[in-house]
Amino acid sequence: MDKKKVLVVDDSAFMRKLISDFISASPKLEVIGTARNGRDALEKAKSLKPDVITLDVEMPEMTGLEALKEIMRQNPTPCIMLSSTTDEGTENTLTAIQHGAIDFITKPSGTISLDLHKVKDEIVQKVEQASLVQVRKIKRYENEIKDRIVEKSEESIQVNVKVDDKYSSSKWSKAHRKLVCIGTSTGGPRALQEVLTALPERVGAPILVVQHMPAGFTKSLANRLNTLSRIVVKEAEQGEIVKDNIAYIAPGGFHLKIKEIGQNFAVQLDKEEPPRSGHRPSVDVMFESVSQLHSIDKLAVIMTGMGSDGAKGLIKLKETGNVKAIAESKDSCIVYGMPKAAVATNLIDEVKSVEQIAQTIMKYML
Repeated sequence: MDKKKVLVVDDSAFMRKLISDFISASPKLEVIGTARNGRDALEKAKSLKPDVITLDVEMPEMTGLEALKEIMRQNPTPCIMLSSTTDEGTENTLTAIQHGAIDFITKPSGTISLDLHKVKDEIVQKVEQASLVQVRKIKRYENEIKDRIVEKSEESIQVNVKVDDKYSSSKWSKAHRKLVCIGTSTGGPRALQEVLTALPERVGAPILVVQHMPAGFTKSLANRLNTLSRIVVKEAEQGEIVKDNIAYIAPGGFHLKIKEIGQNFAVQLDKEEPPRSGHRPSVDVMFESVSQLHSIDKLAVIMTGMGSDGAKGLIKLKETGNVKAIAESKDSCIVYGMPKAAVATNLIDEVKSVEQIAQTIMKYML
């Protein structure tokens, strides 16, 4: 098996060596070069033609974000960003994802992390996964997002949701109260932007979102999505009552659960329960919590992401109430892991490309 070629970019020689050593230990990967800043990265990307690039976000001369934009314009290549958890680092990382980065990894203790070994497995896993991503998907997402932002800024958006006349269900009633639950991981921020910005101002249900992200990043993601969407998007807060037409994003480091209080439903953030399959927040945990709400119908959506989070929770949802489930199609997924696992349960009602998911959600609401 041919090894995937990796270019490592970091302004610290120590970090370049450490990252290169981690990646080289994988039988699937080969480091074919390193670069000390963004400008150096552009030249190396052009000459070496790597399959994946790891890019430090904060670098002198040309930042990782600036380099990423040029790489995507000149030689589109799957990129993994390495970032600090500073406010600026967080914002730049989310901007990088919007501009085509596949995923990101947070350095445990800042720009030069002597304890980078703590995320060694994560680095290798994400680089291996990125090496399998088709470049056409990266470019398609970026173009669609640019179109969406332009459309949003014109403030004259018309919402036309076509309802399938053939749709009928003896159990599913559009008069019932609804709850939408969305789970996603790698590629999720861009997929969420595609879906949430396409929803009308009145969805008719609260929306719960689990996006695999560390603490500090989910609030910035929520704020960014809120500025682009007609619905309100916010980071979920302990104890708040969920309301229709608001999307609540689980904070990094906390499981998102829902508790029934009289006629209302309140957010329960749980940091005590351990990560599930390495994730906190976990889609499985959210789905399992929601499965205990018997007075409401649920719409479960599983989009792009590595692994199988959400599949077990979907089984629990389907066992305990009226549920419709949507999985993102393989063709539009950046990583067809979570939707694939969900489809394998044989409990998915609809498989849709990411640009069709908002319309499909509304089909069940109107």
